Amino acid sequence: MGATKTELFTRQQNELAAMAKAIAHPARIAILQYLVKKNACVCGDIVEELGLAQATTSQHLKELKNAGIIQGNIDGVSVCYCIEPKAWKQYKELFTAFFKDVDLKGSCC
Repeated sequence: MGATKTELFTRQQNELAAMAKAIAHPARIAILQYLVKKNACVCGDIVEELGLAQATTSQHLKELKNAGIIQGNIDGVSVCYCIEPKAWKQYKELFTAFFKDVDLKGSCC
């Protein structure tokens, strides 16, 4: 597969695609749902909540943090995570704008 030619697409299209890619795993969705539900910094509970190995959970947390969706702070020997509010708002706005123009009243095929 060749390199994506991002310059062919709008900034909004590229941002939406990057966001979708960052959350495109059920474990990452579960992590985000858990952090939203807790509405606080979470330290260490995520591995137990997901039921995945520590290394696997850490990799998913790393991907979410690299995408800017969550933030993490070191608290002693553990890292505490929470939703990054500005990024969360941006996701909400971009995905809402993407879906709002869809009109499914008829069949296209």
